[in-house]
Amino acid sequence: MKRIGVDCRLAGQKHAGIGRYTQNLVQRLVENPEFEWVLFFSDIEQAQEVLPKKYDNTTEVFIPIKHYSLKEQTRLPKIFSEQKLDLLHIPHFNVPIFYPGKIVVTIHDLLWHEQRGNHVTTLPAWKYWLKYWAYIHTVKTAVKKAKAIFVPSKTVVETLGKYYPKTKNKTILTYEGVAEIFLQQKKIKSKIKKQLIYTGSLYPHKNIEVVLKALKNLPEFSLKLVGARNIFQQETMELVKKHKVEKQVDFLGRLSDKKLIELYSESFAFVFPSFSEGFGLPGLEAMATNLPVIASEIPIFKEIYGDAAAYFNPKSSAELVEIINILEPSRKDLIKNGQKIIEKYSWETMVNTTINEYKKIIQK
Repeated sequence: MKRIGVDCRLAGQKHAGIGRYTQNLVQRLVENPEFEWVLFFSDIEQAQEVLPKKYDNTTEVFIPIKHYSLKEQTRLPKIFSEQKLDLLHIPHFNVPIFYPGKIVVTIHDLLWHEQRGNHVTTLPAWKYWLKYWAYIHTVKTAVKKAKAIFVPSKTVVETLGKYYPKTKNKTILTYEGVAEIFLQQKKIKSKIKKQLIYTGSLYPHKNIEVVLKALKNLPEFSLKLVGARNIFQQETMELVKKHKVEKQVDFLGRLSDKKLIELYSESFAFVFPSFSEGFGLPGLEAMATNLPVIASEIPIFKEIYGDAAAYFNPKSSAELVEIINILEPSRKDLIKNGQKIIEKYSWETMVNTTINEYKKIIQK
């Protein structure tokens, strides 16, 4: 039986979009009995979260090595090699450069190719540019070594082709999906609070400041920020003070999917003001729970959400205010369109495409 390894160190809810992708990928891969699956987790707690049920054709290996670290490059090649894999899937760009075996990678976006400079980091300039050089070198190596590159959208296909033209023939489009727990929310609550929801990190490219500026002209609305604490939370808190909207903003931290769905079901709209994304899964999850989405007018959101979102210029808080003020009459239409859009996306379809690509590569 062929052995396929998956680096799962970024799986699980605390790792946001990549975490959801890897978790949904792994949970469905192990149900395929054609292969022996070797899953590399950081620790047993992560393994239990991602894969509560155990499978006979699955081996779990625990490697407490932090992603983006020097140890990742120096120690992981040996650990992966010891498992005698026929194929290794790295679901991010952080490929161990010296691993000699066959690999496939998932490139979720090339954000840091497009968003770079001292304004996107809290690090000293010398340290940031050193890490940036390491990032560029790692991505370049990853796309060169990979037998296949999975990407979540046509927008990322185009971006990848722009920077790495030779990848065209091995780039595989695999749209992501919506977890079953979000799809179970069918009832639309009659009483809706005037609150906006944002779920995700607070990096500068997420453009939360435009929402804070809008709140100044929306005194009846509040903003609930959901997501794990990160280095940019303090900066966001300073922006909240700067725009004098402290009474309108709540930092809720990371929530379980169940609590997140409860929050979505009683809210006015999900706001997604990003300058750049690779897919936009939080917006689809919001749509699944009958929460209208207001998104920045960028190519990726137009591709994924189609006519199921209300769009605004991400540089214009005035336009965002206008959209929110006139949204009420069109909420039902957006909810209806959202229910149609989410039918296009399936984790099962994504995993089936992925497994078929594994088979082609192993047979070569």
